[in-house]
Amino acid sequence: MSLGNEYLKVVQEGFKSVKSLGDKAISQLSENDIHWIVNKESNSVAVIVKHLSGNMVSRWSDFLTTDGEKPDRNRDQEFINTILSKHELITIWEIGWNRLFATLSDLGEQDLLKTVYIRGEAHTVLEAIERQMAHIAYHIGQIVYIGKQLKNEEWESLSIPKGKSEEYLQQILEKNSSK
Repeated sequence: MSLGNEYLKVVQEGFKSVKSLGDKAISQLSENDIHWIVNKESNSVAVIVKHLSGNMVSRWSDFLTTDGEKPDRNRDQEFINTILSKHELITIWEIGWNRLFATLSDLGEQDLLKTVYIRGEAHTVLEAIERQMAHIAYHIGQIVYIGKQLKNEEWESLSIPKGKSEEYLQQILEKNSSK
């Protein structure tokens, strides 16, 4: 396997992992929770999802041939909460992710050093992918943080629960030694 193809495989797995964190966080939230904001300057989970989806659709549509900031995208509108239900939120969430994964799966190592544009600024495909990973992970972190604040003790950890590191390590070591 070549370095470029390995990178594309690793980055797809990375996006799947980040999406999974978002899926698991959103699944713990109620209809009311998705609209909660701490103050007027903050964003609800619904707004964050709307923004992420709008960003992903814009960036990953016609990825190699058009600017990632599409003329029909209204970024400011993404920060107005118009999502009415959790079902609608999940539908919008999946639209963005489906566009991202479809485009990523079509890329080959020969594409990684090609130039793409985002708001008129040149990036290699590699840079554009890394930019998206950072942006998406940042917002998924916000969703997780909001979920933890809202659910408090009811929150189901998405990784190793506090105080369980040693127990987790032992489970991994035992699992690996039985192979």
